[in-house]
Amino acid sequence: MSQTKRKRSLIPTVIVALVGMPLLCMIAFGSYMYFEINRTNGEIISSGQKRTYLLYVPENYQSQRPVPLVICIHSFSQWPAHQMELSQWNQLAEENNFLVVYPSGTGFPLRWQTDGQTNTLTDVIFIADIIDQLKHEYSIDETRIYVNGLSNGGGMSFALACNLSDRIAAIGSVAGLYLLPWEDCNPARPVPAVIFHGTDDPIVPFDGGPSSNFNVPFPDISNWVRTLAVQNGCSETPEELPAQGDVEGLRYRDCDQNAEVLFYIINGGGHSWPGGGYLPKVIVGNTTQDIDATEIMWDFFQEHHIQK
Repeated sequence: MSQTKRKRSLIPTVIVALVGMPLLCMIAFGSYMYFEINRTNGEIISSGQKRTYLLYVPENYQSQRPVPLVICIHSFSQWPAHQMELSQWNQLAEENNFLVVYPSGTGFPLRWQTDGQTNTLTDVIFIADIIDQLKHEYSIDETRIYVNGLSNGGGMSFALACNLSDRIAAIGSVAGLYLLPWEDCNPARPVPAVIFHGTDDPIVPFDGGPSSNFNVPFPDISNWVRTLAVQNGCSETPEELPAQGDVEGLRYRDCDQNAEVLFYIINGGGHSWPGGGYLPKVIVGNTTQDIDATEIMWDFFQEHHIQK
């Protein structure tokens, strides 16, 4: 066979390879995403349904001493492993000896029901069941159980403060969806809260109203935080926290049962986790590195525990 014929005979093979490579890449990417979305290491039957979660236990954990539990909740269309990478709680857990659990929502895409209807209570029961299960498996300090989340997960954190205030010592919310009606929030005790929100959030607008992504009547975030402070019996006049780059802060103090409210305003910030992992700027906007939301939350959480 001549050299020319050999070259020609390779053409169909090359074409098949070039056509097949994107398909193989798609299959590989699809397999990777399926693994990531389903990467959990714990499961439980809650409300008759199998639910899952991703648990991190620090290497220096010892059962002789009760440790705090941090529950970190993913956003709409995300998943536990992604929230783990985004928030970077595991490193702090290792340094400070506490457990972190990342629960998984339901549906497709994964989500949390935060409209105050029946499904909200189903998700609340799921989180309560996780706490009960981890109590049996590990030595958990029941006075220091904390919840936080991003976006839809932030809304779920607030729902938990309304329904599990006897078990949740404090909450944190980043770019949260605050949709639970205030009249349906009747906690047994006011729950301390630390809130983060960007002024240029394209998904949950800082000034309220619907966004291009969701035709939902989101509340004005500043007014919502002020209402939360009033609900917690705080002074109506907050004190200003020192600015950090583009980030301003307010602290509502003199609250009932020390249930203070911290509010971090990220000027120019988007729908993302301050100081956290990567999210595409074209979708969520700017991610500030001027503060680390996870570290601020942990510092805040350490100041609060439930009086037994």
